[in-house]
Amino acid sequence: MASSAGEKKKGIFATKPIDVLVAETEEKETQLKRAVGALDLTALGLGAIIGTGIFVIIGEAITTSGPSIVLAFVLAGVTCVFSALAFAELASSIPVSGSAYTYSYATLGELAAWIIGWDLILEYGVSIAAVAVGWGAYLNELLDSLFGLELPASIANPPGEEGGKVNIPAAFLVLAVAGVLMIGVRESARTNTIMVFFKLAVLLLFLVLGITAFSADNFSPFFVEGEGIGGTVTAATLIFFAYIGFDAVSTSSEEVKEPKRDLPRAIIGSLVIATTLYILVAIVASGALPFDKLKGQDAPLAEALSEGAGLDWAANIISFGALVAITSVVLTLLYGQSRILFAMSRDGLMPKAISKVNPKSRAPVRIIGICGVLFAALAAFVPLKEIVQLVNIGTLFAFVVVNLGVIILRRTNPDLPRGYRVPFVPWFPIIGTLLCVYLMADLPGTTWVRFFIWMAIGIAIYFLYGRTHSRLRKGEVVAPDSELPGST
Repeated sequence: MASSAGEKKKGIFATKPIDVLVAETEEKETQLKRAVGALDLTALGLGAIIGTGIFVIIGEAITTSGPSIVLAFVLAGVTCVFSALAFAELASSIPVSGSAYTYSYATLGELAAWIIGWDLILEYGVSIAAVAVGWGAYLNELLDSLFGLELPASIANPPGEEGGKVNIPAAFLVLAVAGVLMIGVRESARTNTIMVFFKLAVLLLFLVLGITAFSADNFSPFFVEGEGIGGTVTAATLIFFAYIGFDAVSTSSEEVKEPKRDLPRAIIGSLVIATTLYILVAIVASGALPFDKLKGQDAPLAEALSEGAGLDWAANIISFGALVAITSVVLTLLYGQSRILFAMSRDGLMPKAISKVNPKSRAPVRIIGICGVLFAALAAFVPLKEIVQLVNIGTLFAFVVVNLGVIILRRTNPDLPRGYRVPFVPWFPIIGTLLCVYLMADLPGTTWVRFFIWMAIGIAIYFLYGRTHSRLRKGEVVAPDSELPGST
């Protein structure tokens, strides 16, 4: 039965009513399984956040910031906090898969939703591939350190770098994780939770051991000569990559047992825990070793323990922890990407056949399989070094839309039941938007050009395919006949 809302509005700026979005989650062919609780949901956020960023990015970001990298982590964290509050409100109000894509459909209209969905494909896709490549590098280093084995550069290094031709370890990781996700959301969530507890233990070990080599002298000078505070801001734009992931929690909305209660707690909680750990790790790493010995290091935390504290055995544990952490990140990001594409497919903006779920596991196995193959190929064959900053601009753009979505939904649907409400609206969302724009403005011009090219391709695909297949435009949306899941 078609909803009158779908028949009244068929233009590219038509919004999809929230009750319709929720009603469509009950369609049998595309109905997901509500099996995720608060602990696994928080672990999902931590699984996505804590990975390559903290284990690798310090070595790159500290080049421009020096010891002021601590402030860079604070700036990136504060930027994310405001956006996390916005995600928490929208996720608890619209417990539907798709994250920022779905929120845009409910607030800004179909064309904007497609643009954000296309943007998220870029963000998640490049993130998954880049993180998987980092996993391959850590695996090779650990094999060399423990067993004296080293994989041939042609199959172990990123394509185009140091003899790399096809990155077999990275492709293997993505395909293996896709296989786990196909089993079901409960099993995937539990696997991720185990990995999260392990990598948290590894970071705590780093803090305990690293503090033994701490020297306040390593914090002077605090800023890099010639860079100043500008170098700190530049570092923050790089470090922002380390915070990406808490939004993956919102992609699981349809599979959470108590979405109104648990989604806000998991989104905000995972970000607060990760931010606190990041700042502590940055302080200890900067204090354990002079920044000029950390800069450029592929494994800066292991280097801090090996060179700063003289603990080679601990450095190997840190490297193994990085492997587990990166595996967890790939799992959660691939999970999030599959749910975004699932929502877009169910809405008709992508082929609807791929949104069908497995009758037993209730997992969208077709989409998971497609994502696994595509991103494994991306990690294996495509040089990613020059395009990885597209992840940051894509994420910041999505955060801007989510912040604006809170303001719009407060005006258009003030009586909507909300499990969490952002305080001081519209000021907090405005601050969150401005902080994102501030970091976006510091990104290189080439990143902006590539971003606009990607967006142009997406808009062309929408007008060639999505516009004519949209269920909303065709009046094929489901009539709402049930309350929001998790409402009281």
